Amino acid sequence: MAGNSQRKGAIRKSGKGNPTAGSGGRVKRGLEGKGPTPKAKDRPNHKAYKSRQRAEAAAARGPRKRVAKGGDSEWVAGRNSVVEALRAQMPVTGLYVAEGTERDGRLREAFHLAAERGLSLLEVPRAELDRLTGGAVHQGLAARVPPYEYAHPDDLLDAASEAGEPPLIVALDSVTDPRNLGAVVRSAAGFGAHGVLIPERRAAGMTAAAWKTSAGAAARVPVAQAVNLVRQLKAYQDAGCMVIGLAADGDVSLPDLDLADGPLVVVVGAEDKGLSRLVAETCDQLVSIPMAGELESLNAGVAASVTLYAVSQSRRGARS
Repeated sequence: MAGNSQRKGAIRKSGKGNPTAGSGGRVKRGLEGKGPTPKAKDRPNHKAYKSRQRAEAAAARGPRKRVAKGGDSEWVAGRNSVVEALRAQMPVTGLYVAEGTERDGRLREAFHLAAERGLSLLEVPRAELDRLTGGAVHQGLAARVPPYEYAHPDDLLDAASEAGEPPLIVALDSVTDPRNLGAVVRSAAGFGAHGVLIPERRAAGMTAAAWKTSAGAAARVPVAQAVNLVRQLKAYQDAGCMVIGLAADGDVSLPDLDLADGPLVVVVGAEDKGLSRLVAETCDQLVSIPMAGELESLNAGVAASVTLYAVSQSRRGARS
């Protein structure tokens, strides 16, 4: 239809002063320079910009902690166990001794360690201590431990940023033995990891057993909980981390790993089942630990220790 400027291919005529008409206007302005290219940290779509934003947000909010859900205080019962707990710097809030308990060397050491830390000492009837500890064999001595305060998963990235180092995080997939968790925390402290990530459900938590196995490292290395492990691993990937999973049939052998000196998350599965399918599919690489002989697998604590040692050696070589 004549004069119908809405049909396909029609040319819209403009009046005077319209910048779309003639040889100037928008075309001319489009050819003008736009100044120097902004720095990476000032470009919203660049990783450096997102990293800076995250660091600024972390500084503004301060440290974030979440108390374990449903967390009642735990009890460490027995003279040897209490002494070990105090030596391991567990966050004991008080010592309870049954009335009439015979004093021996272990009891005196427990009292001495408690006094050094300014812990309260309460003497209670034996029946009351039986009730408090749920009928455990306490030998007249028990220690009360508050629920563990878990870090937020982003706090582990913040710890690396504050240290001026590429993040190194250990994530555990379906590891249910608290002693394995404690061993991983101990290795994380020994080899410079910035924290340990565990799932909120169907996994070991930071119980008294995990604390004792960590030999005090749990006081120095933050442990974070994730509601959904796969989702949190993807969040770490979005933050610039490479995620590797340990698997017997991994595509890359640990000595050949070339990602060790960059931002890294190491995922360790249970000894019997290994990594779950979704976690394995989320990993950027599956890495195997070379083994001699017929031994097929290592427990989580040992596997994490071997891998973190290899990563620390690679990072030390990259710095030198």
